[in-house]
Amino acid sequence: MASPARRPTVSQWIQGARLRTLPMAIAPVIIGSAAAYLMGSFSLLNALLAAVVALFLQIGVNYANDYSDGVRGTDDVRVGPLRLVGSGTASPRQVKFAAFATFGVAMLAGLLLVVISQSWWLLLVGAGCILAAWGYTGGKNPYGYLGLGDLFVFVFFGLVATLGTTYTQSGRISWEAVIGAVSTGLIATALLMANNVRDIPTDSQAGKRTLAVRLGDRNARRAYVVMLAVAILLPLVLVAAHPWLLIVLLLVPAILLPSWIMLSGKTRKALIPVLQQTGLINLGFSVLYAVALVLAKSF
Repeated sequence: MASPARRPTVSQWIQGARLRTLPMAIAPVIIGSAAAYLMGSFSLLNALLAAVVALFLQIGVNYANDYSDGVRGTDDVRVGPLRLVGSGTASPRQVKFAAFATFGVAMLAGLLLVVISQSWWLLLVGAGCILAAWGYTGGKNPYGYLGLGDLFVFVFFGLVATLGTTYTQSGRISWEAVIGAVSTGLIATALLMANNVRDIPTDSQAGKRTLAVRLGDRNARRAYVVMLAVAILLPLVLVAAHPWLLIVLLLVPAILLPSWIMLSGKTRKALIPVLQQTGLINLGFSVLYAVALVLAKSF
């Protein structure tokens, strides 16, 4: 590993934050807020606070993974966007501090959200989110190295983020929130799968047994496509009650290109655009799903 630079540029910090993953954080907030609107209890302030929590948690996760994988040597040889520690751009201490700082912002916003919503038990959920964020690649036994990262992404960036957003505005959840949570969680997990398929060779050498490594290259690629397909089709179970949800099918053409790239056995470098495409699919799904729920309330 090269000697770390003392002063990473703002541009390099932004690259290290992995902005292409941020749609994965904001999508659950959009869906959860729309579900609350359908129940007649939308709160703009609570939605904005939930968005701050989600975005800074995601950035914190990205910096924490950069730090932990960097000090383990997992990122020494990789294909993909800049890794601050692995490339020697920043020292491990700098990146670790950045991770804790962003977690701190998320915690403050989350505490304010708990106070406003009077849902004190959510403090435990928030603590669990921070522990899960750090434990993905950090600590002595990171669960991301055991193949459990996909499960935690589905739970925290799908179920917890979406249903938590709805609950802090409505004090309850609904089937619309649950279906949306499962779908956005699957798309977020598909994004992680695409990332891990790209990294199978280096992860295998580093002893990082992600689900993609365990499934093998071909099955992991197929799993990506299945997750996207289920996510887009799942809202159809609510069409009888909310016909407007059919507009979610407008995303079908958008999933064809990344699915083809994943299945066609392209080079590892060719998989990089799939990450951004999948993030945009998640954002597009959340917007269309939210629009459908708003229209269902209005008509």
